Amino acid sequence: MKHAFGWLVRWGPAACCMGIIFALSHRTADDLESWLPWFQRVVPGMSGFDWGHFIAYFVLAVTLAWGFGSSHSTWRVRIAIAAICLGYGISDEIHQHFVEGRHPDWKDVRNDMIGATAALLVLAVRPIGRTFGKMADSMKF
Repeated sequence: MKHAFGWLVRWGPAACCMGIIFALSHRTADDLESWLPWFQRVVPGMSGFDWGHFIAYFVLAVTLAWGFGSSHSTWRVRIAIAAICLGYGISDEIHQHFVEGRHPDWKDVRNDMIGATAALLVLAVRPIGRTFGKMADSMKF
């Protein structure tokens, strides 16, 4: 039981993030348009760039790094995290093809990858990455 709980603490945030991305992608265009004015008031200058994709995949990359623990600082793991984000972003766009009023857009995948890359760059800053890795590793059960 301890091992299962440890897995949940390490990988649960990434799984939840992926679930939230999937749920938001499953909403119709009309549903999402009702949220956009609120976000534009909270984050001025939001138009022209899809901050939703940026933020979602920034968080996804951070939660994946959390799952990997201190090994997130190796280039091999960083590339794996980026590849997971890219694959999930592509599958997200394919998913949107089947949702009413939505359509796949390569710019969304671009914004996904900008967000994931930004997260990986923040975690590449040594003091941040070390502290983050130590915190993640301390959650082993």
